[in-house]
Order: sequence, then structure tokens, then C-alpha cells
Amino acid sequence: MEETTKLIRLAHEGDQAAREQLVLDNVGLVWSIVRRFAGRGHELEDLYQIGCIGLIKAIDKFNLDFDVKFSTYAVPMITGEIKRFLRDDGMIKVSRSLKELGMRVSSTREQMIWELGREPGLEELALRVGVSCEEVAASMEAATEVESIYKTVGSGEDQNLRLLDKLPDEREQQEELLNRMVLKQLLEQLSGKDREIIMRRYFENQTQSQIAADLNISQVQVSRLEKKILRKMREYLSP
Repeated sequence: MEETTKLIRLAHEGDQAAREQLVLDNVGLVWSIVRRFAGRGHELEDLYQIGCIGLIKAIDKFNLDFDVKFSTYAVPMITGEIKRFLRDDGMIKVSRSLKELGMRVSSTREQMIWELGREPGLEELALRVGVSCEEVAASMEAATEVESIYKTVGSGEDQNLRLLDKLPDEREQQEELLNRMVLKQLLEQLSGKDREIIMRRYFENQTQSQIAADLNISQVQVSRLEKKILRKMREYLSP
């Protein structure tokens, strides 16, 4: 952990060699995550490259004040980068033939609206273009415009609200996931009584006096126990 911290600090100061060493040190971690996504229609080597991008982001964004192992922080970053790639690639990648069919369908639809004075049905469109209804539906879906994240979606007092503003902040999501992972690990390491004190203090917002009364001990004892437990939790996070 000490060596990793040193390398991260150097990387943040612009040391490219330290950055590359951190990537090499965590190759196994990236591959362990990549293998979870086998069979998704992409070569594992390609996903590995994407995972490395997530690893580099984790290196660049890791806060040395975090009292957690770097690997604990890096896992959701690497996983998120791969998931984002799979999601975006699947949404945007449309075959050329389907795009061309979409343009034919759109042109034919406009012509039929002019001729009929109404919106043509799916079967009518398919018959005119000479393809199946399923192909027409697929081409129309593929041609649907992807919403811009900068599109205004608000009204009234919120008329300047953009779609981007309604999306959850990626960094907040990552930190929330990180906190949940770390907290779960820590609580599992505590004995029943220690876990109860932490749960009461930090999840049920009980005072030390309330806990002392329930456990039939003094408030001073609760205070000492709490400090001892927190110290134990910090030690667990260290290598």
C-alpha cells in the first residue's frame, strides 16, 4: 500500500513512469474484471483495453486522503468503464444497410403521406418499399434521433433545465458505490457488540448516552469503545 501510494502521488505530479508502473501492477485486477464480461459479443482483448482506460481514470482521480485501498476504489471505475462501452456501443452501432433502408422508408413515408393525405400503416409502407414489416420497424427505430444531453427539458421556472442536469453525477455514483462496498466489508469484520454500536451511532443517529443506557454502561465507556472500533476499522483498511 505504501509503494502504491508513493506511485500515485508521483503520477499525480506528472511522472509518466510511475503511472505506467501502476497500470502494470494492476493488470491482473483488470483481467479479473474483464472475464466477467465474456460472451458479450466483444473480444476480451478489446474489453481489456477499455478496462485499462478505467484503471487510468482511477489512478488520476484517486484521492490520497481516502482511507481505503486503491484496488477497492479502482474496481467500480474499471467496471463502469466497460459497462459504459458495452451500453454505448450497442446503442449507436447501426449497420449501413439498415441506415440505407431507414432513409428509403422515410422518403417513401413522406411520399405516401402526400398521396394519401394521412399517415400510412406499417404494412402499407412495407408493401411499397418491398420489405417485411419487421425490417421497416427496425429501420425506423434505428433512424430515431438520439437525445442530446444538452436538450432543454424544463418548463416554467425550470425552462433552462437540460437533460444533462437530470442525469446522476458519475463521480457521485462511483463514490456512493465505493462507500457501500467499503462499509459492507468493514461491518462484516466487527463483532456483534461493536457492530451494534456503530450501527446505532452512524445509522440510527443515537447519542452515546442513549447507547450507554441500553447497554448498561457509562457514556465514557461508549466513547472509548467507539474510538477503539473506529481505529480497528481504519487498521482493517491498511495492508
